[in-house]
Amino acid sequence: MTDEQGALLRRLRKRARLTQEQLAERSTVSVRTIRRLETGRSTDHRLRTLHLLADALGVGTEERRQLTDTLDRVPEDAVVGPPEPASSVPASESPEPVPVAPAPDPSGSASAAPVVQPATPSAGVLADAAASLAREVRRRWQREEGHRRVHDPFPLPVRWQPAPAGLMDRPENIQRLQPGDTPRALRLSGDLRGVVAAYRSIASGRLVILGRAGSGKSVLAIKFALDLLAVPAAPVPVPVIFSIGSWDPTTTTLRDFLAGLLLRDHPHLAGRVPGGSTLAAALVDADLILPVLDGFDEIAEALRAAALETLNATSCPLVLTSRRDEYARAVRAVHAPLVWAAGIELTDLGVEDLAAYLPRTDRLVAPGGEGDGTGVWDAVLERLRARDTAASTRLAEVLRTPLMVILARTMYSEAPGREPEELLDTARFPTAGHLEEHLLAGFVPAVYRRRALERTDGSRGQRYRDPDQALRWLGYLAHSLSQGTHDQRDLAWWRIGQNLRTATRVLLTVLVSTVCMAAATLLVQGVAAASGHGEPIGWGASVSYALLVGVCSGTAFGITYAALTVVGRTAAVPSRVRLRLSAAGRRTGRRPVRTFLTRFGFMLLGGSVLGVGYSWSVALMSVLKIDYALSRTELMTIVLINTLLYGLIIGLTAGLVFGTLAVFESPMDITAAATPIRLLSVNRTAAGRQLLVLVPALGLGVVLCGYAVVFLFQGLLGTLLWPLRGAVLLGATGGLGGAAAYVLVFTAWGQWLTVSRVWLPMTRRLPWDTVAFLEDAYQRGVLRQAGAVYQFRHIRLQRHLARTYRE
Repeated sequence: MTDEQGALLRRLRKRARLTQEQLAERSTVSVRTIRRLETGRSTDHRLRTLHLLADALGVGTEERRQLTDTLDRVPEDAVVGPPEPASSVPASESPEPVPVAPAPDPSGSASAAPVVQPATPSAGVLADAAASLAREVRRRWQREEGHRRVHDPFPLPVRWQPAPAGLMDRPENIQRLQPGDTPRALRLSGDLRGVVAAYRSIASGRLVILGRAGSGKSVLAIKFALDLLAVPAAPVPVPVIFSIGSWDPTTTTLRDFLAGLLLRDHPHLAGRVPGGSTLAAALVDADLILPVLDGFDEIAEALRAAALETLNATSCPLVLTSRRDEYARAVRAVHAPLVWAAGIELTDLGVEDLAAYLPRTDRLVAPGGEGDGTGVWDAVLERLRARDTAASTRLAEVLRTPLMVILARTMYSEAPGREPEELLDTARFPTAGHLEEHLLAGFVPAVYRRRALERTDGSRGQRYRDPDQALRWLGYLAHSLSQGTHDQRDLAWWRIGQNLRTATRVLLTVLVSTVCMAAATLLVQGVAAASGHGEPIGWGASVSYALLVGVCSGTAFGITYAALTVVGRTAAVPSRVRLRLSAAGRRTGRRPVRTFLTRFGFMLLGGSVLGVGYSWSVALMSVLKIDYALSRTELMTIVLINTLLYGLIIGLTAGLVFGTLAVFESPMDITAAATPIRLLSVNRTAAGRQLLVLVPALGLGVVLCGYAVVFLFQGLLGTLLWPLRGAVLLGATGGLGGAAAYVLVFTAWGQWLTVSRVWLPMTRRLPWDTVAFLEDAYQRGVLRQAGAVYQFRHIRLQRHLARTYRE
């Protein structure tokens, strides 16, 4: 926003005799945004924001035009989200609408259909990004729907009815009506096939889907996204399903959270647009994303009220899924439901639904290939229809949700030798809770035994595991997700080792970096001695010196890692950048000087600690092998001088090398949606390339920075020597060992390799081939993919496995 328009907004606010806080309360625009607009510092504001302010200030047509004229200069706002009702915008200023979801109300009342500003150069970029995202989202959820066997043999009926009146907004607010207009009846009853039609009838574009655990909320969300994406052209906005169980609204804005998940699952959206923001953030800001927020009930209980308040502060279309009781408690805490939102509640399955579904899942062939024509479910279904005992009533209560039906199908329809009549044993299962725990406990063994029976010829395919081992490994993974204030859902390969104790992670850092530095020292010494450029000191002395350098350097790495742990900077995330030396690669929208200084500062400190550690190894080795006596004062003087010089040399080298490389980083070229395996493969390649660049860069940096530091302090600290041969050997050692230690300790792929592929298998908490095990569990249906991470099939299964592991 320009200074002139900021001054106009400030003048209009003062004319209305409103403070910034009062204007924020009246317009629902944050005080921070108003302040940035008035000072001219905002460059990413939206048309809807300006119209909200104009409405709150009661300005006329000309002043409204002057206020919104800034959008001609803001490329990100070429496509914007749903504005206020049409009557709040003067007819002369209203842009042309486009047919998108939700569609305008057939009755002619005001709707919340998004609008498009006249095309600008960046509009095409955002449109292409949205179209690409729509294709990837559709492809992903089609694959996931097939993998979950939703249509095998046919989808379980998921029906809904209107939610209680206290859990949704007033009808006139949902329909965005003007005062005096009469609200029409909402169509809030139906099944899977009518979810998009029901959503399109909601003028506000805000819907809450409620239901009990396992009632099919996630399946309905997937069906909604796929049906909305089934149109020939990409819909605007694009429906994207976000699992929000890990969202902390007190520390992360909704916009940043959504943009972060988009970057995680679609790394190519890390590309920059004019103004400096990523494509992911630009799509969110331009309201080209329709957030389908799955799992409101999985947010930490203490944060749900804050999350609902944050959502109420927005006006963008969205879909929210939650268990009813958790959502109702948040509504009571906030004293308001999700504003402008309609609500539906999923209904329970009936006995006739079970009678239509379960017999068709029984495909087991009796020995000899013949049977008597009866199915395994016939007797149970007859008892359920009769409801003549407490056992049949209890079982019908358990099988009222799709989750429990799927678990029962897996245990009895797809595994030979199991009779579902045991579910009616009241002595074994006295309560509904016992039945549910039985189904949860039997699911994993059933799928592992069943798939093992399907292939016994050793053919290429899934790697079959012992069910007891699989339970233990899956239990550890579920347990690791339960560490903290609340359960996490996302099983990310780069975070598996983060739940180890800090002392264990520091110890691993010391061990890994010690091995890297010791191996590099031994290798460089051996090559130098073989080529005649090194001093032959014997095998024993070489090994002793290498171990000494490794231990001192490893200790320095450990101290650095521990210090970073205190400030919370050791949690590595997958790299979304690569090195690109062309000028085009450098135009990422970031400020190169700021980028360089930020990386330079961190690496200067870390490198200085490493230099101090190396100087002590040199001092100790000198004491052990020196041929002439030194007084204690002389020895301490040499140690202190070496500590200063080596700290500066290695610190400056690390700061300059990593700072310079940061300037040349550009978004990684991942044009397809990320999967866990694909993202791991890409990061393995990126780590290898990073190592190839860092080794010569650090080696050359040590030589050049050494000469610079020696020249600077020559005479001030006495006569200093920096012989070329010694500098080259030190540079080669630091380049090889330092780069390897950095990649293995401080990158996501390195931490995955050292912790998840070595340490955890050594301690029998995970298998040696962790990647194959995770993918195998996904193929069996125990895990599901949510973009670049895995998730357990259901939160109840995850909690059961975690509890079993702890017990």
